[in-house]
Amino acid sequence: MTQPTTPTPAPKKASNRMGIIVGILAVIVIVQSIKIYLDYQEKVEVKEELVNTEEDLASTMQRLNDVKLELDQKIAEIEKLGGDVTELEKAKAEVTAELNRSNSRSTKAIKELKDRLEGYEELLKLKDDEIDKLKSVNKELYSENRTLKTKQNVLNDSLNQLTKNKDELASKVAIASQLKAEKISLVSVTSKGKEKDPPFRKRQLEKIKVEFSIAENKVAPIEGKKILIRIIDENGQPIFDTTKGSGTFMLNGKEEFYTSAQEILFDNTGQKLIYIYDKGSEYTAGHYLVEIYTDGYLMGTTQFDVK
Repeated sequence: MTQPTTPTPAPKKASNRMGIIVGILAVIVIVQSIKIYLDYQEKVEVKEELVNTEEDLASTMQRLNDVKLELDQKIAEIEKLGGDVTELEKAKAEVTAELNRSNSRSTKAIKELKDRLEGYEELLKLKDDEIDKLKSVNKELYSENRTLKTKQNVLNDSLNQLTKNKDELASKVAIASQLKAEKISLVSVTSKGKEKDPPFRKRQLEKIKVEFSIAENKVAPIEGKKILIRIIDENGQPIFDTTKGSGTFMLNGKEEFYTSAQEILFDNTGQKLIYIYDKGSEYTAGHYLVEIYTDGYLMGTTQFDVK
């Protein structure tokens, strides 16, 4: 009797191979999936880090810009108070340079910038204390200057009053020292030497003689004087002839003619002066005024009429 044939295990081996292949493929798929997931996560983290870095940089740059504005303010304030701004100017130059740089910075560079920024902010706080001290010093100086100015004004007022008093005294002395003509007399003198008191007849009037004394004045200094006489006609015009000793002098800021003059040394002894003036032509009928001057002021007057 023939024995039945035992079946071969070939199909089972093929099934095992297939399972192994499937398992390997599954592992590959899982590994790839994990890799893709990890790559995605990495990209997300990188993106988040980039966003955070940009936000951090933007925030830092804004703080830096605020610091620059505050530096400008502190520099202006301290300069006004007379303080030293060298340190602030240096910090401002550094901040300006950072602001002008490209905004692309690494995380490390941003951290370094933030560290410097904290230093600038600390500098600004220190300058606040300096400004307070400068204000206090300036307040004291202002108070001292105000006190000095008040004292100076008082001194100036005193000096002005002293000058005013001095000027008033000088004016009074000048007025008091003015000379006066006294005992004034006026006569006509004929060619024969005869004298006649006014009024005069024009046909008989040849020369006029004016005589007076200088009154005593204890205030007036002994000095040279030029004594002038002016004969004024009825029209208010002075009689003069430069060929007979007439000339001009300043009277009230205006140049005027005088009729005759004498230069003397005033010695306060009651000196007597005599003027004889020959007009050389006939006088017009009318009223005449004789004025006596020296140094631009009037010493005395007299008058006469011609008929």
